[in-house]
Amino acid sequence: MGTASSLVSPGEVIEDGYGGEGGEACEIPVEVKPKARLLRSSFRRAPRVIGASFKSTGSVDLEYAAEYERLRKEYEIFRVSKNNEISSMQKKEAKLDEENKRLRAELQALQKTYQKILREKESALEAKYQAMERAATFEHDRDKVKRQFKIFRETKEKEIQDLLRAKRDLEAKLQQLQAQGIQVYDLNDSDSDDNQTTVTAAGTQCEYWSGGVLGSEPSMGSMMQLQQTFRGPEFAHSLIDVEGPFANVSRDDWDAAVASLLQVSPHVPQALWSNTVRCYLISTLDTKAELDIFIKKHSPALRRMCEGLGHFYLNVCFPEEDAASYAAERSQEIERSSVCVLLLKSTVTSCVVEDCEEAFVKNPDGHPLVLYLRSEGDNLTGPARQLLERVNAADKAAKVKVVEHSGSVEEGAGLIYAQLEKVIKQELLGLEAAEVDCKDSGMEEGREEDSGDVLWDLHDEQEQIESYQQACSSTTSQLGFQKYIDRLNDMIAAPPPTPPLLVSGGPGSGKSLLLSKWMEQQQKQSPNTLFLYHFVGRPLSTSAEPVLIIKRLTVKLLQHFWSISGLSMEPSKILEEFPRWLERLSSRHQGNIIIIIDSIDQIQQAERHMKWLIDPLPVNVRVVVSVNVETCPQAWRLWPTLHLDPLSPREVRSVVNAECQNMDLKFTKDQEKKLERHCRSASTCNALYVTLLARITISTSCLTPETSLEQCLLCQDTMSLYRLALKMMLTSLKTDRERHIMREILCLVCASHNGVSEPELLDLFPEVGLPVLSSLLYHLNRLCIVAIRCGLIRFQHLQAREAVRLEFLGGGSNSAAYREKLIHYFSQQLSQDRVTWRVADELPWLLQQQEDRTKLQLSLLNLFVSQNLYKRGHFSELLAYWQYVGKDKSSMATEYFDSLKHYEKSCDNEDSMTKLANLYETLGRFLKDLGLPSQAVAPLQRSLEIRETALDPDHPSVARSLHQLAGVYVQWKKYGNAEQLYKQALEISENAYGAEHASVARELESLAMLYQKQNKYEQAEKLRKTSVKIRQKNARQKGHMYGFTLLRRRALQLEELTLGKDTADCSKTLNELGVLYYLQNNLDAAKIFLTRSLEMRQRVLGPDHPDCAQSLNNLAALHTERREYETAEDMYERALDIRKRALSPDHPSLAYTLKHLAMLYKRRGKLEKAVPLYELSLDIREKSFGPKHPSVATALVNLAVLYCQLKNHSDALPLYERALKVYEDSLGRSHPRVGETLKNLAVLSYEEGDFEKAAELYKRAMEIKEAEPSLVCGNAPSRHSSGGDTFSLRGPAPLPNAMR
Repeated sequence: MGTASSLVSPGEVIEDGYGGEGGEACEIPVEVKPKARLLRSSFRRAPRVIGASFKSTGSVDLEYAAEYERLRKEYEIFRVSKNNEISSMQKKEAKLDEENKRLRAELQALQKTYQKILREKESALEAKYQAMERAATFEHDRDKVKRQFKIFRETKEKEIQDLLRAKRDLEAKLQQLQAQGIQVYDLNDSDSDDNQTTVTAAGTQCEYWSGGVLGSEPSMGSMMQLQQTFRGPEFAHSLIDVEGPFANVSRDDWDAAVASLLQVSPHVPQALWSNTVRCYLISTLDTKAELDIFIKKHSPALRRMCEGLGHFYLNVCFPEEDAASYAAERSQEIERSSVCVLLLKSTVTSCVVEDCEEAFVKNPDGHPLVLYLRSEGDNLTGPARQLLERVNAADKAAKVKVVEHSGSVEEGAGLIYAQLEKVIKQELLGLEAAEVDCKDSGMEEGREEDSGDVLWDLHDEQEQIESYQQACSSTTSQLGFQKYIDRLNDMIAAPPPTPPLLVSGGPGSGKSLLLSKWMEQQQKQSPNTLFLYHFVGRPLSTSAEPVLIIKRLTVKLLQHFWSISGLSMEPSKILEEFPRWLERLSSRHQGNIIIIIDSIDQIQQAERHMKWLIDPLPVNVRVVVSVNVETCPQAWRLWPTLHLDPLSPREVRSVVNAECQNMDLKFTKDQEKKLERHCRSASTCNALYVTLLARITISTSCLTPETSLEQCLLCQDTMSLYRLALKMMLTSLKTDRERHIMREILCLVCASHNGVSEPELLDLFPEVGLPVLSSLLYHLNRLCIVAIRCGLIRFQHLQAREAVRLEFLGGGSNSAAYREKLIHYFSQQLSQDRVTWRVADELPWLLQQQEDRTKLQLSLLNLFVSQNLYKRGHFSELLAYWQYVGKDKSSMATEYFDSLKHYEKSCDNEDSMTKLANLYETLGRFLKDLGLPSQAVAPLQRSLEIRETALDPDHPSVARSLHQLAGVYVQWKKYGNAEQLYKQALEISENAYGAEHASVARELESLAMLYQKQNKYEQAEKLRKTSVKIRQKNARQKGHMYGFTLLRRRALQLEELTLGKDTADCSKTLNELGVLYYLQNNLDAAKIFLTRSLEMRQRVLGPDHPDCAQSLNNLAALHTERREYETAEDMYERALDIRKRALSPDHPSLAYTLKHLAMLYKRRGKLEKAVPLYELSLDIREKSFGPKHPSVATALVNLAVLYCQLKNHSDALPLYERALKVYEDSLGRSHPRVGETLKNLAVLSYEEGDFEKAAELYKRAMEIKEAEPSLVCGNAPSRHSSGGDTFSLRGPAPLPNAMR
């Protein structure tokens, strides 16, 4: 205890805890005990003890009192102490309350400050985001302006170049006018090929002009013509030239476009209907044995051959006992057939006669025809003999292949097979004669090599072509499309820049038909407009794959220009680079570029993959897309929109009447009124609904039209109408087996990736004959349910597929069972080593849909499946499968490499080692395209080793391996190694194929790109030009002009102009049309039109008019091409006679005829008759160009060659010397032509016996030759170079053995 002073202050009152009055507290000194003083009141309260002595009582009281006092004091001290503590705590509490209030005030102030700072921060962030958005917008606008400026600049630069070129041409013509004073003509037109010295090898002749025999020349009144380096007759002048391709496209651009087109475009055989070799077999009971043996024994071999080349094969045969009940199906199959075979012995039936009339008599030129005649004496009956006579009478061109046989039926079936194999390979698939005996794999490999490094899927392209053709062939005139076409034309003609044009409408409203019809009209009206179109199929199909769509559009765009070598295969880069290609190449195109994408909303993640649509388009590019109005992305709804309205009652009647006319039926007035009342809502007034309703009503055989119409009117939308059509189709079938087959077929088509083919269905249902299948497909097609595209049965519309899914598949719940059936079928083919494009397309996709990752990985590790997908350009699809399995790029490469090593253990012969090398090469290319060059080197190196070991170090396949390996080094930027490999590949290709093969052109193009990367632009340009020339020459020699649609479009336009009366303009158009058909290598058609042109000119203008000489000249060139030299010589002489009388002595047309007549004389060995023509040509050149022009020197050299062939050396020597001086003065002493002339002089001196002079001249010629840079180092040899050989002095060369 402490002292009281520490607890109670002086003067404070201390309360009495025992009820006594409170006293005043006394001050107690510290450390001093209190005295024994008691309060008075304390003694008064103590009780007195009776009977006790005072002493004892007092002492006790005193003790108690002392104790009490002590306790009381302690209590008071304690009480004072606690009171002091309470007082102190109260003070502290007050102080803390004040502090708390102060802190609370500070806290509130801080909170206000915090809120203020937070608001400022949010404002700053918002300002930052706004600034970033403004910056991004500014960046986008800046890029847009840069692109627009670039387009504007390139366009203006091209215009300036065109103006400068035109200025130079006019200046040249003006100089010639001043020199001649009479004629005005283009120097290049008159002498484009004459400035060539051709010094040929021993045993051949040196021709004055080395251009093609059929060259163009200026016609009367115009210089408009084809350039002579592009083979073709002369062009007449007409107004259409102003709009045609020849007037607006320069020679280099034109030839390069042709070469690039032939390099890329796949050849879609025109003789095949929907990618299927359909062999229609007509037989009688007498020849049924041969037919059965052929079908069982030989047709599987034909099927394997066709499938190996990417086509289907189908035998179409209607048994004689059932043929009468399939009349419509037989007629359709004959129309679709690729080749018809008639097996005849002695008797015929009415069905056989009908089929032969349709196939052999009415349309003998429609497809190849084979007649198998079993001859056993004169055993033909009257009807059979009459049939043969009608077939012979119809076969005016002798195109029917007759196989006459009198031996066993097995031998007869073998002869049919041999003839069919030859027809299929040569006439249907267009294989070269050298390829006929090759293996399928070899032919396929060769095709792939021809296309360079661009991987193109022929089937995707054919699907698009057929989609467009089927849409164009539909009845569109009844749908009132003309108003929409006019609006489309107005929108396309709007001033640039314009956003994409949106064509919207409900399902089945006719968007695809409208776009196809409009595109067809535009192609006729604007031949210079380039159309790029794509029709998107159902979702998840190949046609809806965005990467494949953009890649196809890019390649279709690039093939019309210079080269496609820079095209990337990586999916992300393809999508990213398409706008750049479009911007870059649109500036080169003379006309407009229109891109049309139908059903673009069916593309997976369309907005993300089609971002380029929202960017500003180049000034000459228009984009038209169609969408379903319900599924159109919101961002696209702001574009200019053309909405297809529901059909009017009048249009509904037109569609129905058109369908009724096709079936020779007609609705009653009551039925028409019911139909009009029904078709008033949006869902019942679209084109698909009305067409389907009309076809159901008139095509259903089980019900009357009235009953069918009543049931159709109960359906309020297209989906319910399709379901009704399926039910009616089932009801119309006769047996349960046919109904089951129909369900199975439609369910398999619905469960597949891209559809199912007819041969596959016949494999899946062996009990079904082709007549039953053909009948089913015929009726399903009539009801707009299915169609056949690229040989595959597909649904015509998405609503048809949805109806099948709901009606037969339980809403899709039963799809897995049908996918399993297809998986089993294609897995069987895989186990038999039959890896066709169908297996690669369907099996991985089906396994992915079944979510079977293990089997999917196994199928991908089948190297031939992956090889097929990659070679057909399905790069992104292959990657997607591996991503679904859960493998990245590196692990995928490891899996492939391990699988290849395992496969290599089973390779024990040359054929298997060749396949192994191909697989290694494919893997290397795949990894290179994936951006894994380090992993690509090993398989490419292994492929090279295998080919060098198994084949030969100089085999052409080794060049392919070297080429691909060099591509990897280019990616690594090891240009020295790449250049060495490219040169090795070039050397091997030149040794194997010659210097003018497509493989050589490919290596030159690769070297040119390599030099361009090294900034060696001059060398790169020369190599590229050499490559283009090789491709042009190959294109002209093969005559593969099928892909150049401008020629066909132009020909169709011209044919329409030739239907009027005989006029001079019409005769000129006929002449030009003959030229175009000649360019397509259609010599028969060219002869017809050129002959018509000549006859019309003779009637209208007279036989001595110069235009008649033009037609004679072209016909002569055509006969020369066909090796009909006598007729050609007569026509050239007639043309020369007319032009001598009608034209001035130095007119270029006269020189043109002189040139080719002299060449023909030399070719036929009539050298004496050629001499005066060469001398006259020399005089014309001297008058036209002056005596010191290189063209005059060329004429001197060629005349000297002719003198040497006539052994007139004394006249040849001064001509050579004069030509040498002109060349040296005009071209320089080290020009290749100087070296060639020196070489010829050396040979002449050697023949004269002056060996010393000959050696001196030859040495100088070799010095010039060695000083000329080599081809590989970047300088192409002179186009006039002799290659080190000299001309022959022994006489003219023999006639060529093959057409050029």
